[in-house]
Amino acid sequence: MTTGRSGIEVGGLEVSQAGGIAGRWGRGLSMRFPTAPSPRALAVALGCAVRDQADRWGLWTPVAFGLGCAVYFALDREPLGLVAWGAAALALAILISARRLNISRGASLLLILTAFGLAGFSAAKFRTEAVAGPVAPAMGGPAWMEGWVVDVASPGQTGSRILVAPTWIEGLAPADTPSRVRITLRDVTPPAPGQAVRMLALVNPPPPPASPGGYDFARDAFFESIGGVGFALTPPTAADLPTPPGRLVLDMRVNAARWTLAQKIVASMGAETGGLAAAMVMGNQAFVPPEQIEHMRASGLAHLISISGLHMAIVGGFVFAGVRAGVAAWPWLALRVSSKKVAALAGLSAVACYLVVSGAPAPAERAAITASVAFAAVIFDRRAISLHGLALAALIVMLIHPEAVTEPGFQMSFAATAALVALAEAWPRPIREISAPWPIRVVQTSLTWLGASLAASFVAGMATGPFALQHFNRMATFGLAANLAASPISSFLMMPSLAIGAALTPLGLGDIPLMVSGWGIGLITDVAQIAAEAPGASLLVASAPSWALPSAFLGILWMCLWRGPVRWLGLPFALAVSLAPRGEPPTLWVAADGAQMAVRQGDQAILIRPDVKRFAAERWAQRRGLIPTADEAPRDDLYVCDRWTCRPGPAAPASVAAYWSRKVPDAEGLARLCASAEVVIVRPELPPNPCPGVIVLSGADFAQGGALELTRRDGAWLGQWTQDLRGHRPWTWGSSDSGG
Repeated sequence: MTTGRSGIEVGGLEVSQAGGIAGRWGRGLSMRFPTAPSPRALAVALGCAVRDQADRWGLWTPVAFGLGCAVYFALDREPLGLVAWGAAALALAILISARRLNISRGASLLLILTAFGLAGFSAAKFRTEAVAGPVAPAMGGPAWMEGWVVDVASPGQTGSRILVAPTWIEGLAPADTPSRVRITLRDVTPPAPGQAVRMLALVNPPPPPASPGGYDFARDAFFESIGGVGFALTPPTAADLPTPPGRLVLDMRVNAARWTLAQKIVASMGAETGGLAAAMVMGNQAFVPPEQIEHMRASGLAHLISISGLHMAIVGGFVFAGVRAGVAAWPWLALRVSSKKVAALAGLSAVACYLVVSGAPAPAERAAITASVAFAAVIFDRRAISLHGLALAALIVMLIHPEAVTEPGFQMSFAATAALVALAEAWPRPIREISAPWPIRVVQTSLTWLGASLAASFVAGMATGPFALQHFNRMATFGLAANLAASPISSFLMMPSLAIGAALTPLGLGDIPLMVSGWGIGLITDVAQIAAEAPGASLLVASAPSWALPSAFLGILWMCLWRGPVRWLGLPFALAVSLAPRGEPPTLWVAADGAQMAVRQGDQAILIRPDVKRFAAERWAQRRGLIPTADEAPRDDLYVCDRWTCRPGPAAPASVAAYWSRKVPDAEGLARLCASAEVVIVRPELPPNPCPGVIVLSGADFAQGGALELTRRDGAWLGQWTQDLRGHRPWTWGSSDSGG
């Protein structure tokens, strides 16, 4: 800072005391802005900004830990176990050095963050080795199996699903039998958890990504110890099996109690609202009609179905408020104990019970850890809601489940929570009028709550938007309005009464609170339906390049964790998913086993076999920003197809022919296919180069490469295989979607 005749210069900005800002505004300060601040001024300003973060550097340790986990999952080859042990030892040595060496604070911070990054890498590797188990091979035909029904899973597109702990699978040795298998049932009521069953089923490895760079479902199955998926060809029948291990017995008993409670809730409330109620309490969507799920997704209210931080906060907060009010109403007890701490202990117990009732899925577990950290902070006289508490919760979640960094739920929940806590820190405290009439106080309070609700919904939507666009390729146009309408109903009517009803239902006393909860669910489903069916309610957006989402995540974290104006430097990075350019979609997509094909025409994805591999085809189309066709008419205008073959017609956008049967085609049929197209897709395995001058892709290619994208560019075909991007990891070995 320097002084002169004309005024004062601060950081390259000269402030004059001679005149005013404008003549008619009276006397004041006038400013003259130079073309650019000096380097010294920039350095001083940057130093001040860094010093302002003195109490916030610890917030970056879970970020470093998560980056270490992400590096592990981004590798295309599995590192040796010695690498993980070496990284862990190096992390410990760095932490000791940072504490004992006489170095600057900045250098010490850099060492600590490096150590946490190495620790994240090691934790991810150790977790992978801990959960590794047998994966079912592609058996190619039906097999009898026996096992215990562990749980009733959420239904798929083709029917209800059960999670089975197999004791025997025909054709597999005991050492090669997966510990868990998820089986789809068609037109069959699922058996209750705890039953021993026998069935004929097609069992295959968990499916790979639907397209190159798509979400890897097999990785999720690996960390859930699910080593096989399939569908039953016969209804499950009772089997006589030996007594299962104690841990499995406990899991089945808990899940059986959850299943019974879900059935009672549906019976009490009816199918229309009871299915959503059961999903919100037990985390099971088995009773929810598909159209309701679609309305909730299209309106941006799908987070209400999955047990998340909102549910834990409402249940825990409701118990906390009720217990604290009860202690305060008993003067003898209020004088002897801290009502706040007693209520926090009760809230912890409620969260733990809710976690057990929900079946402890990953979203509920993350929410329970976050809520538990908040209640523990109250017990130990710390701020319940703070970025430091959130950082601790994130670190605990990643220590237990390092794979969470790859999951959309973890990314969205912690991004939204960090944004909301940062908003709470920056939100101005309203000035309360003294002795103001009650009508004025009501208006002021209402406006404050309205503003806070609008700001919270907007900030949470902006924080989760990049992940919704990248993972689900859908933007709910009226999501903000729908959430503003549904949030008070959920918070003050539906969830409290649903929690009371679920607790009283086993005693036969839950009908009245469940009825009240049904009113709230009915209102929310009406909001969801209106928002989902409004014109332009849902916009389809293609996924951005792979680098965009990590950039957006780091940009959001920078804006939340950094204090001061420098936080806005993260805004361009936070918008990376929205701003990143999208290339031209591929011309053609082929399923991982060659059984389905989709061709791009304009903004549509023409499904060549609309009823086969529908989910994978739709996921590919959505990821590329295309609208999948739902019938055969568009295909028939472009291709000539019969039961087992398709050949391009005159108007076909891609010169591609396909053969769907598992039997090897005869020479004459193969020659006709090769003569009709530039690219021929054949499902069974063929010898090399069966048609000179024509690209022939057979079963051997798909078994090695997985799903395929082909692009026609400058007269040549360019291909991208799924397996090339997945690499060779424990969850990719032997993983091929060979189901029919």
